[in-house]
Amino acid sequence: MLFCGINPGLMTAATGHHFARPGNRFWPVLHLSGFTPRLLKPAEQRELLTYGLGITNVVARATARADELTAEEYVEGGRLLEEKVTRLRPGWLAVVGVTAYRAAFGDRTARVGPQERTIGDTRVWVLPNPSGLNAHWTAATMAAEYARLREAAEG
Repeated sequence: MLFCGINPGLMTAATGHHFARPGNRFWPVLHLSGFTPRLLKPAEQRELLTYGLGITNVVARATARADELTAEEYVEGGRLLEEKVTRLRPGWLAVVGVTAYRAAFGDRTARVGPQERTIGDTRVWVLPNPSGLNAHWTAATMAAEYARLREAAEG
């Protein structure tokens, strides 16, 4: 499983750890959904590899907010992500954020959940963005969606 965030926030850029901002719910949701046996801290991100999980971003440039990214950056990021997935061949690509997925892959109708698109043999699933700014999803509802992906990947 390769999880893919939108782009590094300023805290992530400063620390070198994905989803490092204290209000981000990625790490708690990853644990609540059963992907990890305990709550990991951002500084422990390398431990994901022991669970068969990886982590990357659509766009490498750090910003305070994802809406600072250009359409061109998303499209180029999607192209580079497709190359990375083709090279690494994970079973699943989990894009964390439907808006980022839509922009990177030109799919304006995409919704959270499994996608029709594949990249080679890699299946694609869009997950809700765990940012604290995404108030439409609670930690519990996000964990349920992440768990649906985990169950699909295990099944």
